[in-house]
Amino acid sequence: MPHPYLSILAGLLALSTAQAQLAPSTTSLANDYAVLIVSRERLEAATPCEIGLFLHDQLVARLYQGQSVAFNLPPGEVSLRLELIASGTCQSGIQQSSRQRLSLRAGEVRHYRIARRSVGLHLIATPASR
Repeated sequence: MPHPYLSILAGLLALSTAQAQLAPSTTSLANDYAVLIVSRERLEAATPCEIGLFLHDQLVARLYQGQSVAFNLPPGEVSLRLELIASGTCQSGIQQSSRQRLSLRAGEVRHYRIARRSVGLHLIATPASR
């Protein structure tokens, strides 16, 4: 005569195996978004002022020299803009801000650094970008 707990254990094992087969794979979940990393190096944009990073016209990060920020974003088109945050001595009047568009694919990691050009602040892809 089988032990009464054996049938309970067999039922629990069958249930957990069925749930594991129905659960989404963590690998596929990890590839459902793209990673965007933006760094502000000390020499590329040499200003003591904060630099604001805007995604789709929403301020999402304030970066000082030497700081980085990373975002998990859905794949697709992303609109980015950089501006000096106007506060204290950083209030310089009218400033140029250029909009950049990136197309992100699921599973990719993109690295950018902030640089200053004659037209204002700009994101430049780093060699680590794929």
